[in-house]
Amino acid sequence: MTQQPLRGVTSLHFNQDQSCFCCAMETGVRIYNVEPLMEKGHLDHEQVGSMGLVEMLHRSNLLALVGGGSSPKFSEISAVLIWDDAREGKDSKDKLVLEFTFTKPVLAVRMRHDKIVIVLRNRIYVYSFPNNPRKLFEFDTRDNPKGLCDLCPSLEKQLLVFPGHKCGSLQLVDLASTKPGTSSAPFTINAHQSDVACVSLNQPGTVVASASQKGTLIRLFDTQSKEKLVELRRGTDPATLYCINFSHDSSFLCASSDKGTVHIFALKDTRLNRRSALARVGKVGPMIGQYVDSQWSLASFTVPAESACICAFGRNTSKNVNSVIAICVDGTFHKYVFTPDGNCNREAFDVYLDICDDDDF
Repeated sequence: MTQQPLRGVTSLHFNQDQSCFCCAMETGVRIYNVEPLMEKGHLDHEQVGSMGLVEMLHRSNLLALVGGGSSPKFSEISAVLIWDDAREGKDSKDKLVLEFTFTKPVLAVRMRHDKIVIVLRNRIYVYSFPNNPRKLFEFDTRDNPKGLCDLCPSLEKQLLVFPGHKCGSLQLVDLASTKPGTSSAPFTINAHQSDVACVSLNQPGTVVASASQKGTLIRLFDTQSKEKLVELRRGTDPATLYCINFSHDSSFLCASSDKGTVHIFALKDTRLNRRSALARVGKVGPMIGQYVDSQWSLASFTVPAESACICAFGRNTSKNVNSVIAICVDGTFHKYVFTPDGNCNREAFDVYLDICDDDDF
């Protein structure tokens, strides 16, 4: 997720299991552990210049860097640099082990243990990674200015999802069964009527969630059968969704938007979600039928509305208490605990940009 810098933050992203997050900044890179919140390391401006995007591979020493901001050091925004902090060397260039260069700006990077995915505005490239990188796939996409894409981290499933050619559609590609060199995706899900604005896979890659530019509904689909599983209502007013994430066991889903609200939905037991009061009235007209049928969040909390944020689930503290973490570009960290009956309370607040580690990354 990227936004105009507040406190110098240009983008934020969780790692594959949401145990860490990386922060691209005008002043370099910072990597944080989520629970407990602590800085794991940083690359300063002298080492890497200003950064546009950072993606980390699990909790390893490998980072994918894309320059950006006002004073990038190494290259323009059309290259992905792989930084290996385990490499010896005093000069920062000694730690740059790979470079992927393109003719157009890189909008997103996703990694798994054996592949790296690089997203441009109209094309997605997939390479083997990190050993002997070679291009495996190239997919043309609909105009994708936000670089939307998600990659399943599971060892069992190599699923990639991105906006399809048709407005509001999703393309799903199983990278394990698609032959390298082919450019057509095996199947499409017609998810929305307007353009897709946010997309996310659960950890095993069995469910995909998406929202359109309207931002009022989140729809979930089975990635195998392509059938719609459930429709969740964020609200009635249009909103820009920043982030959608599943809990580790796919029992819950959280979503953040420019309304400054993080919504939490139940997936395993959808009876926990709230329903419209009109649903209890009985028959309704066709115009509001859809509105009545959809499910509303079981719990929600607010963060600063002017500040974009990413959200994810924390580690379970007990069977009936779950937590959601929200990390904002204004430098704030919010942790809320919620119960299945919809109670939601703040457990922690911090300013992660004020937490410093004296060591380099």
